[in-house]
Amino acid sequence: MTRLRTGGVRAAVGAVLALALTAALAGCSSTGGKRAEDARKAAEAQGRAAVDTPRWTFAMVTHSGDGDTFWDIVQKGAKQAAVKDNINFLYAHNDEAQQQAQLIDSYVAKGVDGLIVTLAKPDAMKAAVEKAVKAGIPVITVNSGAEQSKAYGALTHIGQDETVAGEAVGEELDKRGRKKALCVLHEQGNVGHEQRCAGVKKTFDGELVNLYVDGTNMPDVKASIEAKLQSDKDVDAVVTLGAPFADTAVQAAKSAGSKAEVDTFDLNAKVATALEAGTLGFAVDQQPYLQGYEAVDLLWLYRYNADVLGGGKPVLTGPQIITKDQAAALKQYADRGTR
Repeated sequence: MTRLRTGGVRAAVGAVLALALTAALAGCSSTGGKRAEDARKAAEAQGRAAVDTPRWTFAMVTHSGDGDTFWDIVQKGAKQAAVKDNINFLYAHNDEAQQQAQLIDSYVAKGVDGLIVTLAKPDAMKAAVEKAVKAGIPVITVNSGAEQSKAYGALTHIGQDETVAGEAVGEELDKRGRKKALCVLHEQGNVGHEQRCAGVKKTFDGELVNLYVDGTNMPDVKASIEAKLQSDKDVDAVVTLGAPFADTAVQAAKSAGSKAEVDTFDLNAKVATALEAGTLGFAVDQQPYLQGYEAVDLLWLYRYNADVLGGGKPVLTGPQIITKDQAAALKQYADRGTR
């Protein structure tokens, strides 16, 4: 009988083990990512948290009107972060500043563990936000009010710099050779909207005209844009300040017989489709999903570990110029409601 040396046996066993380990790792690498994703989705579907911290209650109060898809995306991000962080998430909105302030006061009275607020009309929000801070409730501002956020006592601000975003639009209009643009403001008194149009004017080499419309009345928005385009044939670009108004502007341009290019702030599924089709020129994405998600996550980090992100500066989520070239890649996310 042939005898194997001890070293030979060890080598043979080692080789077998190595092969087995290699096969196991190969199996893990091909399925591990999918298993992790499936586990994440299952946990989310069952409402399971990824942490064992107390079930704190965070409330978000925004200046959104009814039916604004932008805020649907913000909420989606906030709700998904809330599931992960074991947070009871509450949401309320009102496009009237005084009503928005009263909503903040009601959540302060309930003793919520954290507040997320928008400061579209900061003067009207000042007392309510300061009251929350005085009551020991941590506050994060999102979307609008970056300039006032720190002064009012908020931990940080999450969003885009509206002036910088406007400047990016002006530069893009220049690249496209536009000479006269219409900036459509759908909410009077919203400081962020004024900053956007002012930013466009700062970098746009052509002429910029502001057009104020009633954003709560879409037929009025269409009629106002249409009338302006009919009376001023030199307008070759229309910039809307929200995704829901982009399609209305396209319809208005068509009815007016105008060849003006329509561009917009913000992205949603409909805008992504229109960009792909060439109906819209470009969009400015400030990533609303990220605003909602990070606001909840940063409040959780503060409650859990006294962490504050931003170093006293706003945490920027935009702007990003989206054209037809990028639209196809982002459309899958827009269709699921996260871009």
